Amino acid sequence: MEREPMRIREGYLVKKGSMFNTWKPMWVVLLEDGIEFYKRKADNSPKGMVPLKGSSINSPCQDFGKRMFVFKLTAAKQQDHFFQAAYLEERDAWVRDIKKAIQCIDGGQRFARKSTRKSIRLPETINLSALYLSMKDPEKGIKELKLEKDKKVFNHCFTGTSVIDWLVSSNSIRNRKEGLMLASSLLNEGYLQPAGDTSKAAAEGLSDTPFLDLTDAYYYFPDSGFFCEGNSSDDDVVLKEEFRGIVVKQGCLLKQGHRRKNWKVRKFVLREDPAYLHYYDPAGGEDPLGAIHLRGCVVTAVEDMPDSKKYDLDNNLFEIITASEIHYYLQAASSAERTEWIKAIQAVARAGK
Repeated sequence: MEREPMRIREGYLVKKGSMFNTWKPMWVVLLEDGIEFYKRKADNSPKGMVPLKGSSINSPCQDFGKRMFVFKLTAAKQQDHFFQAAYLEERDAWVRDIKKAIQCIDGGQRFARKSTRKSIRLPETINLSALYLSMKDPEKGIKELKLEKDKKVFNHCFTGTSVIDWLVSSNSIRNRKEGLMLASSLLNEGYLQPAGDTSKAAAEGLSDTPFLDLTDAYYYFPDSGFFCEGNSSDDDVVLKEEFRGIVVKQGCLLKQGHRRKNWKVRKFVLREDPAYLHYYDPAGGEDPLGAIHLRGCVVTAVEDMPDSKKYDLDNNLFEIITASEIHYYLQAASSAERTEWIKAIQAVARAGK
């Protein structure tokens, strides 16, 4: 009986139409041998599939100057497929896994995450999920720090050496060599993420081990609120999402009306459960003027739109596409604020109801 292809990564991305210049949210699934995309997460049949054999990937893709965090997948038949992520780390994670999947196909190997335990001979008694929770313990876990390197500031992260130190001190391993294998397994399974060029290069196979026991190799927990300040490959600043109980974030943004297409200042309140972005008259009033349901939505940065010059809009625009394919256009006061809103909205969309 033929084995089912492994699901490596899945999530909402915005995909460009193959015939028209339309961008729509799709539930994208990366398999060992291809990428499937669905109109909705709950759909059983994909709208299309791109085989990875003979494919190549290009990132960052500058073909669409007004859209950020785009990557291009060119199939063996030279057909281009364009996908847009919500922020820099998400795009880089997709690109990293797609590159690795293509390399595995070309080398006749299985994807690393499927064979991690067997290849590094981890004991069957090791529960990576339980170990991950222990590592994140606020009192006894790995301490998240603010670290500086190459004129960048990495927030909520830690060094590779500190991970191995913690594994040794918690009696999870017998020596640092065994710790390196265990940390590599955590990285391959997605419990740890690389931050910075040194750790990313190792994770992509440019070192003897995927994980580095070094003080200048940085890592972070995927749900920790990690963000990096400084210049990136796209000259973007990625900021953390801040959670304060039920209200995750609030502030004033410019919103485009759906009927008259005019822009007005609205006060927005982002709530975690249920996942709604309510907007109010900033002059006062307890009742919201409307709400955007965020469950299953896609949010992306945009650099321009047809009416932006008419209304003297400069930049810092972003777009929310709901599960029912309603488009909302908003403008933040700065690039940093826009990125902060995007990451907060995406986090709520994933976790909320």
